[in-house]
Amino acid sequence: MEYRRLGASGLTVPALSLGTGTFGGRGPLFGAWGNTGADDARRLLDIAIDAGVTLFDTADVYSDGASEEVLGRAVKGRRDQVLISTKAGLPTGDGPHDAGTSRTRLITAVDAALRRLDTDHLDLFQLHAFDAATPVEEVLATLDDLVRAGKVRYTGVSNFSGWQLMKSLAAADRDARPRYAAHQVYYSLVGRDYEWELMPLAQDQGVGALVWSPLGWGRLTGKIRRGAPLPAGSRLHDTADYGPPVDDELLHDVVDALDAVAEETGRTVPQVAINWLLRRPTVSSVIIGARNEEQLRQNLGAVGWELTAEQVARLDAASLRTAPYPYFPYRRQEAFARLNPPLAG
Repeated sequence: MEYRRLGASGLTVPALSLGTGTFGGRGPLFGAWGNTGADDARRLLDIAIDAGVTLFDTADVYSDGASEEVLGRAVKGRRDQVLISTKAGLPTGDGPHDAGTSRTRLITAVDAALRRLDTDHLDLFQLHAFDAATPVEEVLATLDDLVRAGKVRYTGVSNFSGWQLMKSLAAADRDARPRYAAHQVYYSLVGRDYEWELMPLAQDQGVGALVWSPLGWGRLTGKIRRGAPLPAGSRLHDTADYGPPVDDELLHDVVDALDAVAEETGRTVPQVAINWLLRRPTVSSVIIGARNEEQLRQNLGAVGWELTAEQVARLDAASLRTAPYPYFPYRRQEAFARLNPPLAG
């Protein structure tokens, strides 16, 4: 396993981390993802830790907190061997303090997560969404208090826009608060929007990307093919509306390219798709998921080898789409491009 710094922070994370959205299995979305219990979760962690995966990601909304509970039981007795990342901010109920990132909400959410995970600290605590109703100064001051109290060691965000993240970082610098070390983002060969603004911002500001849904919400598993119906057992029948939209033509172009590279390398389509992400600028860790041991071992096979430059170029070409304004001039016009050359992988 390769290990990397999380952005400009001092925290070292594995290139692959394990998401626990399949743990617990409550509700229409997470029930469709999986229903891994404590015993099966412990076995998955055994395999992951043996492979060098030390970061495990969850959230309070995953199966109404059951994911955190299952993860807490699975790491019992080896807490010092792992890093735990969780998130809060999305609604967990209908009450006035059941959503957002106010001081009341964050303190309550962290304490509840610590209880469910049966631990005394969170290695990384991330805001699951931007809360427009709460001043960033209040958010940062609360997170600073949680860090000083020893309950949280590093902080990050997820699903922020560029201005939301930059406003928060500027306020942290101005007020001498801890800066966000991580941005958990959607990024895949069928979803490269991260590259337009968030990636340059992350490189400039030293924010590491933790990539969620690297297989395009289950579309890059190798089971979806041009001209064929969606497989009967695909989770997309139940979960497609919850995730990022993907144009069918883009999907098929990317899968065709992945098929060709997979044949050349002797790897699977998901392994190639994840390996491509691992070479991208600012990516600190790619979060993989698994409902069973076979899926986990397959995804772990994405590390330990590298695509050639020519293979990367083919995948780039198949997946590239024209960026919206104001980004497209910097990709298509030489004068703009000279001022802002593309980031190196």
